[in-house]
Amino acid sequence: MDAPRTVTAAAAALRAGEVSSTELVEQAIAAADRHDTRFGTFLDRYVDQARAAAVTADALLASGAPVGPLTGVPLGVKDLITTSEGPTTAQSLVHDPEWNGRRDAVVVTRLRRAGGIVMGKTTTAEFAIGESDEGSPFPELRNPWDAGHHPGGSSSGTGSGVATGQFLAGLGTDTGGSIRIPAAFCGITGLMPTYGRVPKSGCVPLAYSMDRIGPMARSAADCALLLSVLAGADDSDPSSVREPVDDYPAALTGDLTGLRIGVDDMSAAPARGDDPAVPGVFAAAVEAQRAAGAEVVDVRLPLWAEMNLVNVMTMFIEAATYHQPDFERQWSRYGRLTRSRIAASLYYSATDFVQAQRVRRVGMRRVAELFEVVDLVVTPTVTAGAPPLVQSRWSRLDDGGTTVRAGYWNATGNPALSVPMGFTDGGLPLGLQIAGRPFEESTVLRAGDALQRLTDWHLRVPRLVEPAPAA
Repeated sequence: MDAPRTVTAAAAALRAGEVSSTELVEQAIAAADRHDTRFGTFLDRYVDQARAAAVTADALLASGAPVGPLTGVPLGVKDLITTSEGPTTAQSLVHDPEWNGRRDAVVVTRLRRAGGIVMGKTTTAEFAIGESDEGSPFPELRNPWDAGHHPGGSSSGTGSGVATGQFLAGLGTDTGGSIRIPAAFCGITGLMPTYGRVPKSGCVPLAYSMDRIGPMARSAADCALLLSVLAGADDSDPSSVREPVDDYPAALTGDLTGLRIGVDDMSAAPARGDDPAVPGVFAAAVEAQRAAGAEVVDVRLPLWAEMNLVNVMTMFIEAATYHQPDFERQWSRYGRLTRSRIAASLYYSATDFVQAQRVRRVGMRRVAELFEVVDLVVTPTVTAGAPPLVQSRWSRLDDGGTTVRAGYWNATGNPALSVPMGFTDGGLPLGLQIAGRPFEESTVLRAGDALQRLTDWHLRVPRLVEPAPAA
């Protein structure tokens, strides 16, 4: 049989004896041997450990004993999240690689208990807010759909790794769009759960009041399966919330009858660099949800500009607070962009921060009022394809940032999913963003899955062009 492309297909094939974990892991290793260096997916690969774990998984599957939902499945972990196999660098020369004592983060422990196999640590932006400078020891990040473009950040390696088959799913983090942006740019699916739904102990912080960990995979069904493993409070994280955890896979019926979806096409907030293909692609995705039974109404997200500014201010002020001791001692070891953002954030006052939180509370109330009349809100995740690498790092991030429609939901705390919805005329992926009420990830995933039952954008594979052979 062909190699499974999704976690759900792989899990079913493993249980049916149609494929072994060793075969899946070897396929992932071969894909990484082929693509990792080119696209900058991994910071560290755990080949020997993954092979040993696959042998154990195969023995367990052969025994007929009960197995976890991810038994034998190869996974990637963003290098902000600690694992026992090796250091966590946060892709920075500043970060202590022994942080958290090389213990598994809570989410990694949960993946392993469910039978998942960690293939390695995936690349990120420096501390999730910067970029590696030219000449740094960290990989250059490239988009698998066009190596001349960026894969999106900061969960870059997890996005490119899923798209290129170096693992079937992985973990990302999201404080201003860092799961959903690379999901959109790499043509995969990524879920940012409700704030507090997934414990973040063992994850290098960016902004304590907005950081979230979530799954990235090919499909909404895959994300539902992973969330069922990751979700639930843990005493090590006081911000994790003891809300009941749904049976997320069971919620995926393919039927959206009875759901009212609010549609904001972002035309009221045009951005520099919007791609002309987006309106048509977005309209087609909305029509597919209508075809699945949803009622569709037009809405406008309240306080759009204000809540995006709140997201940026809160993120950078909280980051500056965390980094201030190292910043004073190791200023020159930070990358230029990280350094500039932290330095600029130090000029905000306590009054600025308090005022931002006041606006944030007003925005959250307004969003809650909107969700009294709709069940979901959909927008484009981004209104342009991935930006090219030929732009300078600074201008590239500025230009890309204007077309990103993700940070709003970080400020509100709501769950949001990005699913593939088509391509630009230049062949770069675009994403549809689906947001829901707090702790109603089941509804969000149900809508994403319904779209994916009617389309195959999430199963498209990049036409990877191999480097020319050496002369």
